[in-house]
Amino acid sequence: MKRVLKWIVCVLAVLAAIPVLVSLGIIGHYYSIVLWTPGNLKTGATPGELGSKVNVFAATGGYPFLCAHDTPAATTPFGMVRLAPDTGAPWFGWNGLNRSGYFYGDNKLLGFSHTRLVGADAQEGGVFRILPAVESRTQRLYVKDRRHAKFSHREETGFPGYYAVRLPKDDVLVELTATPRVGVHRYTFRKPETPHLLVDITSGIGKQRCEDGVVLIKPSEQAIEGSVRIFGSFSGRYGGLDVYFAAHFSEPFAKYGTWKEGRPAPGTDGAAGKDIGADLGFNAKTVEVRLALSYVSIENARQNLEAEAAGKTFDQLVDAAKDAWEKRLATIRIEGGSKTQQRIFYTNLYHAFLMPTTFSDVNGDYLGFDNAVHKAEGFTYYTDFSLWDTWRTAHPLYNLIARSDARDMMISLVDMAKKGGALPRWPSGRGYTNCMLGTPADIAVTEAWIKGIRDFDAEAAYRSMRQVALAGPPEGSRFAGRHGLEWYLRLGYCPSDKTGDCVAATLEYAYEDYGISLLAEALGYKEDAELFAKRSRNYRNTWNPATLYFEGKDSDGNFPKERNHHILSYVDFKGRYTRAYCEGSGEQWRWFVPFDPEGLMSLFPSRERFVEELETYFERSRAGIGELPSSYYWHGNEPYIHTPYLFNAAGRPDLTRKWVRWIIETKHSDDYIGLDGNDDGGTLSSWHTFSALGFYPRAGTTRYELGAPLFKKAEVQIGGKTLTIIADNYDPKNIHVKKVTLNGKPLDRLYFTHDEIAGGGTIRFEMIATPEEG
Repeated sequence: MKRVLKWIVCVLAVLAAIPVLVSLGIIGHYYSIVLWTPGNLKTGATPGELGSKVNVFAATGGYPFLCAHDTPAATTPFGMVRLAPDTGAPWFGWNGLNRSGYFYGDNKLLGFSHTRLVGADAQEGGVFRILPAVESRTQRLYVKDRRHAKFSHREETGFPGYYAVRLPKDDVLVELTATPRVGVHRYTFRKPETPHLLVDITSGIGKQRCEDGVVLIKPSEQAIEGSVRIFGSFSGRYGGLDVYFAAHFSEPFAKYGTWKEGRPAPGTDGAAGKDIGADLGFNAKTVEVRLALSYVSIENARQNLEAEAAGKTFDQLVDAAKDAWEKRLATIRIEGGSKTQQRIFYTNLYHAFLMPTTFSDVNGDYLGFDNAVHKAEGFTYYTDFSLWDTWRTAHPLYNLIARSDARDMMISLVDMAKKGGALPRWPSGRGYTNCMLGTPADIAVTEAWIKGIRDFDAEAAYRSMRQVALAGPPEGSRFAGRHGLEWYLRLGYCPSDKTGDCVAATLEYAYEDYGISLLAEALGYKEDAELFAKRSRNYRNTWNPATLYFEGKDSDGNFPKERNHHILSYVDFKGRYTRAYCEGSGEQWRWFVPFDPEGLMSLFPSRERFVEELETYFERSRAGIGELPSSYYWHGNEPYIHTPYLFNAAGRPDLTRKWVRWIIETKHSDDYIGLDGNDDGGTLSSWHTFSALGFYPRAGTTRYELGAPLFKKAEVQIGGKTLTIIADNYDPKNIHVKKVTLNGKPLDRLYFTHDEIAGGGTIRFEMIATPEEG
């Protein structure tokens, strides 16, 4: 009997050890991948002066649910094409954590595709993926689940506008660059076998569904063309998105054929269906591919190809992409700081220019929100706006240093309202995704207008804002509008028994009403301005003075009997305590009145209590990048990122500087983790850009809150004028400020306005080591 018991114990011990050993194996394998640093691969391509300070691999990895989802794509600023490797890992079944197609912790490469979102937790794009292989391996690669190659970060490199990797199995060097609408590939094969390129027409990131794929091979023209309809995380919400391409190859086809659902068809020049592709063989060892996109037609893709890439060598196109990035990065020049701090700064600035996405062709054609083709005359039409996030920092940054792009973005958003019935919340491709909540475009559009970007139809924008805020989207519009609007209008808040995310919705609607009031005032609608200004104070209606928190209140005016302000919605799966909050805790949403911090402070018993509670909030937060989110400050989600600047309202700029510097030093890096959470179209990156300069936007207004500069000197280009920021008595230990002057005059307040710097000028900070309370 004892022997049997011992045997049972041994079996149970082994069974118990299996998941532990498997987990350790996965973790060990993961670290064996990520601990290698890119940059060892030498290709002859070199970055520009400022591009050399950018790590394109930063923020492309991380831990589950804590990933920034940035991309090392070869692309141009706001390009239609983001050409990058798509990766996969076996224990995640190809989906893994590669929301932008590429995840740093993967070691299998699925191919090189042309589209993706940036920083978003959504699998969208990955179209027309190309995988190189030698002839002996092509047969197995027709099957989708087998179509991949191993790679290592040891043999990978990149800089803004360029990416390269060596695939050891086939011994092929892959180099990528791009124009705004064309992906440019160069494949150098070193094995004696016949080189092949497999072009997957129905590829997609993750579980994206593709239908109606079509490919046509034109051997006499060394070209292929085709299209596909994709149903990604976002495009699937509005009925799919058609994508067209035209590709030209530098070498003639020695062999060609197609495949469909894993079955090859050698010698055929076309295929159609859900799982199709083209297999192209070559006699030459170096093959270049130029693949142009269009969301309108194959003919437009041809025009894009001709206009942007014809008659230019691969190296010339690399230089053009590099120059485009140098021009963008040079909008801010910095001096001082460590090499690491400079790398982090320029990497974040680079990320801010990756999205939104060019959606119009070189001839101006674009697919509108009415699913019809229109002409963009005198502007570039953009899409893929992560507005629930980007209104906070990215759009204020564009209003400062990319004003012509900001103008085109506003024209695009207003056009969406005209074609689709309402300003969007998270527009992607040709339609509304209705992702997240609220109407954040109200704030983004208002801020652009009051900061002097005027060449767009503000009247049409205002009509849309007003309509949605008072009555909801017009009939026929696919925009979801403000959920719970009828209750918000009736009660002045969203009640917990009628609407989800009720506190978050009330606070957001109040902010958005404030934005509408400012635009109404600017356009001369005085009564509307007063109405929406009054509604902007609705945030007070969910404040519980007994607990000093914003809480879900039911339609009878009762606050909850059970409450837990310190549990996150991510772990409160049944929503028992966090149904009132969106992506966060009661502790985090407690501070969401960025437009009226003075009003928020007045809800506390005293200024001192406000400061005490806010200081405690930060003291209980976790340092380090990639830490699991807590119910306190977490730099991985946008509703809380303004919080350290609230101390200014209480006359404690020393605490603003203290905690902003803490975030800069502990929550941003230039390694593969990079950030605590999703970058969301460059929102967290733009936070760093502003904070490192020493000021931060009060979004939707003309006001910038003062912090403290990270660098000895910065020169910021604003519409052709230069704003110079100087840190006198500069020393890394001097993080506090004794006094500030603006254009030689003392600044006796903790902010300045956009009008005060729009024409350039000089801001001088006298830095000190010991804080001085205001």
